Amino acid sequence: MNIGPFTLENPFFVAPMAGVTDRPFRQLCKKLGAGYAVSEMVTSRPDLWNTPKTTRRANHEGEPGPIAVQIAGTEPVMMAEAAAYNMDRGAQIIDINMGCPAKKVCNKWAGSALMQDEALALRIVDAVVAVCAPRGVPVTLKMRTGWCQSHKNAVPLARAAQSAGVQMITVHGRTREQGYSGQAEYDTIAAVKAAVGVPVVANGDIDTPEKARQVLAATLADAVMIGRAAQGRPWIFREMAHFMATGTHLAPPLVAEVKQLLLDHLQDHYALYGEFLGVRSARKHIGWYVKSLPGGDDFRAEMNLIEDCGQQADAVANYFDQLNTRMDRMAAHVSYDRVNEEKKHMEMAV
Repeated sequence: MNIGPFTLENPFFVAPMAGVTDRPFRQLCKKLGAGYAVSEMVTSRPDLWNTPKTTRRANHEGEPGPIAVQIAGTEPVMMAEAAAYNMDRGAQIIDINMGCPAKKVCNKWAGSALMQDEALALRIVDAVVAVCAPRGVPVTLKMRTGWCQSHKNAVPLARAAQSAGVQMITVHGRTREQGYSGQAEYDTIAAVKAAVGVPVVANGDIDTPEKARQVLAATLADAVMIGRAAQGRPWIFREMAHFMATGTHLAPPLVAEVKQLLLDHLQDHYALYGEFLGVRSARKHIGWYVKSLPGGDDFRAEMNLIEDCGQQADAVANYFDQLNTRMDRMAAHVSYDRVNEEKKHMEMAV
């Protein structure tokens, strides 16, 4: 599929997640098969653009394109200025956030709160498209099914956004009222797909290759967007691509590969955040990687006490080395078939 002039490699996308989809994580997911990735949301408030947080989020050094940046806000003029600010810093696609359910965002009438005021939402779309179009930068939109169960307005809003020049629409299959609770529904996404001619992306509870295939078939969407399922499992994108192409499951990554992926991720992470923030913000990523592995809970508790990047990386390397050693030692005590069975179980957990 295409977004404006950009042809994407596959229909498996990384969702924008605040505090997660920073540049190192996006690059890792693309390396592991994601066809597209959208940044953490960048505020439209000019007084925050020079803060360390926004400066990091607007830093795309070495990032492969297309570089997509999500912006959030409530004022059309400020949102247009935010689009220009990010384009000046390398953004090749601008995504408008009308999907975030967080209270601190919605209380300011940004994110999914905009779905309650369609007139304001469309003024924002008009303003952002007006500043992006002359520079050949496509504008996309991410939204929910509606504000609440009794007010699902994704279809009319999608139609209006397409008419205003939006070139792709992502729909999370929940209302803002649901947050991330309950189950995502895909009928509304299918209705949006039937109502518009631009590409539509399905989002919500897509966590396996089978689920990706099911949702694509049920909605006729052009792509799926993966969020929480990629946390600690960034290779999910290549698994989905392989399954869709062959109908078979890709072999799970070996412990040695996961070790190297995580160590490389950590080095990129430290380079972006520095020593103090880097070691602390990396903890959640490490925790996701080891959550379901043997000894993972104990390791997470130990790792959370480390305040030095070098020591943190060494601890990660030692943990995975011990995991490999544990697997090798089984050969001295059990049959060869049992060893293979245990290794497969551990690698599936990874």
